[in-house]
Amino acid sequence: MNFVEWLRVIFLGIVEGITEWLPVSSTGHLILVDEIWKTSAPDVFTESFTNMFEVVVQLGAILAVVTVFFHKLNPFSERKTSQQRRNTIQLWKKVIIGCIPAGVIGVLFNDWMEEHLMSWQTVAAMLIVYGILFIGIEWYCKRKDFQITRFSELSYQTAFMIGVIQILSLVPGTSRSGVTILGAMLLGCSRYIAAEYTFYLAIPVMFGASGLKVIKFFLDGGGFSGDQFAVVVVSMLVAYLVSIYVIKFLMGYIKRHDFHVFGIYRIILGIVVIVCFTWIF
Repeated sequence: MNFVEWLRVIFLGIVEGITEWLPVSSTGHLILVDEIWKTSAPDVFTESFTNMFEVVVQLGAILAVVTVFFHKLNPFSERKTSQQRRNTIQLWKKVIIGCIPAGVIGVLFNDWMEEHLMSWQTVAAMLIVYGILFIGIEWYCKRKDFQITRFSELSYQTAFMIGVIQILSLVPGTSRSGVTILGAMLLGCSRYIAAEYTFYLAIPVMFGASGLKVIKFFLDGGGFSGDQFAVVVVSMLVAYLVSIYVIKFLMGYIKRHDFHVFGIYRIILGIVVIVCFTWIF
């Protein structure tokens, strides 16, 4: 691959690192970048590799969550009391319960979604629809007191319901973090708890989705070439480094602000996408 193509790979990693955690749809942005900045290495970015890459690159961002929240997620930390360890184990149980609905639907309908939903039209529509929902739900929640401000107050039933809502994120352009944050807020979670729980849900969900994509890639007759393996490693590393800063930024941001601005961004971007792909590209 040439120098420009490696710049494209690095850019994809940056886009993933930023958009995975902000409620603006990382998969949607990756699809849009792929549409706008066409690859000059079609022998590397084959159709099957690209479909797999757009999911597997998210592992870099997921590893950033493990790094940032390692102490909170580690039930064996010697720095924790016995009660804190039990609370951490309970947290993991709630995360696993929340992952079940999207995991089941993702496995059953993965091929159908790839065939029918991976398009700029779907991304644009979901950007606008959920942008409007963000603004509307934030307006509604301003008059609402959140009952769940600690993870110990998050019931298993509520965790499962958030997981059911997460199924909506399987549609490109929706934003996994965005839809689960909105759902958690409607179910009584504070913005901070909603965002942090969303980060935790991403760990098993994305490891499972990435494993499924890699297995499918190999079963379809694929196999990593040297360049393809390097592309995955470089993009994941970039996504990991960028995600560490984005996660810290977002957790600080929501202590002082709501998600209204992300709703506006989604609507504007959705309109720009429609205009560009209808009359320019």
